[in-house]
Amino acid sequence: MSEPVRVLVADDQEIVRTGLTMILNAQPDIEVVGEAADGRRAVELAQRLRPDVCLLDIRMPGMDGIEATRALAGPSVADPLAVVVITTFDLDDYVYAALRAGARGFLLKEAGPALLAQAVHAAAAGDALIAPSVTTRLLKAFADAGPAAPPRQPIEALTDREEQVLVAVARGRTNKEIADELFITLSTVKSHITSLMTKLGVRNRVEIAMWAYETNRTRMR
Repeated sequence: MSEPVRVLVADDQEIVRTGLTMILNAQPDIEVVGEAADGRRAVELAQRLRPDVCLLDIRMPGMDGIEATRALAGPSVADPLAVVVITTFDLDDYVYAALRAGARGFLLKEAGPALLAQAVHAAAAGDALIAPSVTTRLLKAFADAGPAAPPRQPIEALTDREEQVLVAVARGRTNKEIADELFITLSTVKSHITSLMTKLGVRNRVEIAMWAYETNRTRMR
């Protein structure tokens, strides 16, 4: 039997923190190894415990979830941890900043046990999950506002198939859904995503999705 996924939960509301912990601990293959009520404590615990996944609320006192995410998973972190941010608001202004800071995905607090567990497993496996119900609207809202800087150009032109996978990722499709839609195997989808990360100079599928919106790729379909 494989080791359970070790999770750190950080939320300033005790009732929410307790609820998330109960839901996760009810999963046979997930174990909550630490809890924190603010971002600073979350960073301290995460650096000491090295959990597989850090589940962070965005709005916390002292150090918020964005700062905590940057400290644990930002571009300057030598050995980044997997971070999933969780929020009450599906158009929270802070979500995009958290993704930019290195978060591997985000969920709404109303997501439910199944999606919460799925996000934790995805993050632990090096994948990423953004709540499907809000992926397009959230990223499009920030893309319409314009990126902070011109998006980088790929180091090599994308193939037609990579463009298709790019758009599917931006729309919140899972690897299995992409495989079914494009009639290709799961391993082929993973290969395309790896190639996209290399060509775009990004670290995960969240950043792939943001690049797709910043370059208006989704409007081309």
